[in-house]
Amino acid sequence: MDRLSKNSTTNILSNWYDFRLKIIIEGMIVGVIAGIVVVFYRYLLEKALQFSKHMYVLQLRNYWMIPIWLIALIVSGWIVGILVKKEPMISGSGIPQVEGVVLRKLQMNWWKVILGKFAGGLLCICAGLSLGREGPSIQIGAATGQGFSRLFKRIKLEEKFLITCGASAGLAAAFNAPFAGVIFALEEMHKNFSPVVMTSALAASLTADFVSKEFFGMTPVFDFKHISAIPLNNYLFLLVLGVVVGLLGIVFNKTIFLTQNIYAKQKWLPSEAKPIIAFLAAGIVGLTMPEVLGGGSDIVISLSTVSFPLITLLLILVVKFLFTMISYGSSAPGGIFMPLLVIGALIGVIYGNISNFMLGFNQTYIPNLIIFAMAGYFAATVKAPITGCILITEMTGSFSHLLSIGLVCLTAYIVADVLNSRPIYEVLLERILNKENNIFIGKKDTKVIIETAISMGSLLEGKKIKEVEWPAHCLIVGVKRGGVELIPNGDTKLLTGDYLIVLSNENYASEVRECLSEAGEKFNIP
Repeated sequence: MDRLSKNSTTNILSNWYDFRLKIIIEGMIVGVIAGIVVVFYRYLLEKALQFSKHMYVLQLRNYWMIPIWLIALIVSGWIVGILVKKEPMISGSGIPQVEGVVLRKLQMNWWKVILGKFAGGLLCICAGLSLGREGPSIQIGAATGQGFSRLFKRIKLEEKFLITCGASAGLAAAFNAPFAGVIFALEEMHKNFSPVVMTSALAASLTADFVSKEFFGMTPVFDFKHISAIPLNNYLFLLVLGVVVGLLGIVFNKTIFLTQNIYAKQKWLPSEAKPIIAFLAAGIVGLTMPEVLGGGSDIVISLSTVSFPLITLLLILVVKFLFTMISYGSSAPGGIFMPLLVIGALIGVIYGNISNFMLGFNQTYIPNLIIFAMAGYFAATVKAPITGCILITEMTGSFSHLLSIGLVCLTAYIVADVLNSRPIYEVLLERILNKENNIFIGKKDTKVIIETAISMGSLLEGKKIKEVEWPAHCLIVGVKRGGVELIPNGDTKLLTGDYLIVLSNENYASEVRECLSEAGEKFNIP
């Protein structure tokens, strides 16, 4: 059977109705493979950061090494620039690119992405750039899922799910956070809670987390010890904290976009030379404030155990923030999850110290504020509050603060939403699409399945199928209602919680999906 017949209408529909168990099993396989690949990547990055810090210590003892190191930084930055120019999909964190692939707006060459992300990421961390492992881990996991699909000649229907499985597995292995991997796939990548996506992503995340814990152990990424739950009479402080991190999260997003614009305006500088700016900045920071090198997870741990003067905390915050902007804005391969969380933690401890000095806030609970601020800052920038709650809960290994974290995340999200701040990865994806690199071109003879949910109060709720003006090039082939799948006709009434199963040509799939998502989610306000 050739590739075209595999993606024919008959084969697509027959696979859709019997592949649920199959995709769970394949998700577990992808989870194991992606877990191994990401664990190897995570291990190499940790060694690279140790090497970087060691080199900066040597330079402070042997000044003659500084010019040699600067030359090495310039060469490394140039190499990274060439890698990004040859394969633009490896630039930045990789999360917007994965979302673009899932939405069928971008195309990805899986093996080039894996090799490029490994090489570029290692060079960046060897230099000490303020970048994290989580975004690249998500993209490497997604590329692993795509590679599995391509090598075993899976149909287009399966490939999208396997890419999602790999992305979930990547986040799970990067942070020992399997449930955050699942919620991230649902809330950020697909933006609906599809049962098929959830079960397959869960299978992949759990197996990847098992692989990661076998190698790195059971200890959480942020091992906060002996933290008591914050009393209810202190919750007003949490509301204010939510507002603060919400506002500063907007500043983070706007500064990221501004930095990218500044880099883009430097027409005199070849694109492959732009990462050199970030590499030279790393050389300066490494000699003056080495604690902000890399992702910065050590900073978070030290904040909970060491009492720093307020001026020192403010200085670290400013340097870490600006260094992250310079690093990420250069398009160097690396993520912003960890630097973002570190900045949030610094905001939390500064807020705690000021509240203690001015309002008598009990400093015993300042470590709590570190955790809450990380989650709230994530919720404000990414606009994925549930992922923020679950991620920080798993990373800290403490499930006794869900109410407090939820309050801060919700407040920060509302502040960002009221001020019309858009999710950072959504804007970054738009910027990538505007550059017209690797734009996905679907085949008109290939059929794909699209799944979309009917939300409460949406334009589709309560309407019969025949009453809706559906987008062109799509066919409603099923309605999933709870555990039952209905064969629809014109009189089938759509209810809240239904999942539409739609058949479309691959070259129109992105457009059809956007139309259906808007109709299924947009409120019907009289």
